[in-house]
Amino acid sequence: MTVLSDADLYLRGAKTLVASWEEYARGTVAAALERLPGVAAAVFPNEPERAVYNNALLQPDLDAGERARALDATEATYAAAGVTRFATWVHESDETMRGDLEGRGYALDELTRAMGMVLDHLQLPRPELELGSPDWSEYLRIVGVPPDFLSGADQSAFYVLVGRLDGENVATAMAFDLDGDCGIYNLGTLEHARRRGLGTALTALHLHNALGRGCRTASLQSTEIRGRVHRLGLPRPRPDSRVRPAGQRLARRVHAAMPPRPPMTAARRTASRSPGTRCGADWKAQPRGLTGPHTNLSIPPGNLKP
Repeated sequence: MTVLSDADLYLRGAKTLVASWEEYARGTVAAALERLPGVAAAVFPNEPERAVYNNALLQPDLDAGERARALDATEATYAAAGVTRFATWVHESDETMRGDLEGRGYALDELTRAMGMVLDHLQLPRPELELGSPDWSEYLRIVGVPPDFLSGADQSAFYVLVGRLDGENVATAMAFDLDGDCGIYNLGTLEHARRRGLGTALTALHLHNALGRGCRTASLQSTEIRGRVHRLGLPRPRPDSRVRPAGQRLARRVHAAMPPRPPMTAARRTASRSPGTRCGADWKAQPRGLTGPHTNLSIPPGNLKP
């Protein structure tokens, strides 16, 4: 039986997260994954992806100079692309980086549990549910993004499941593999079909399918699955902790992919006061007094501990 530490699971999930951003960028005009010293920044200057995927994953345990250079590089990269709203993701244990972000005017926006697990530990039986055709357009419709979203993406790089209820496609979830880790993303169920166990079933099916493809681990985020991770054999995550800027309304957020291990933090910086959708992860922050909404659309990868 495979044994991996929390740190191992964290690193595997983080690599899957960044690789998923890179794959999205390959099929998106002018988008790129910038691997900079101390940070990996996904840059999507054009809509509709702009509203979702501008995220930067900061490397933990940097010294003061490295942290400053990583943040300077992040801000300069987005400024050069004309992106005024983006999220920075930081592990909750990285107090020095969190302090540096707050010193630059970022404010906590959201805390979300990320999880990872070794698939050898999967004990849940393979679920039986009615599946629809894994149609990309249906996947986009159910998660609630425009039909031209990621229109240039290589759809063969992703594993899409569509769940049906009473003859209707009502739920979906997508997976992406990297080096034996399966990241599960964008789990969504239409409102009238919720609380029927479809999300749990799709997640479990993705785990079984990943094991069948030879994956050793899986990663996901608890934002949309807080009530069902326990039934999947994963630890029950802590509830989200959110701090909203004074006088601002927190919009729903769209997740695209997310970092692993115990919580991670994401700080968002925005120069716009208009609401919009954003992609984020564990700990999220944004500059005080500015808006920083987002839309719950996805379940990015994370750190699932068996």
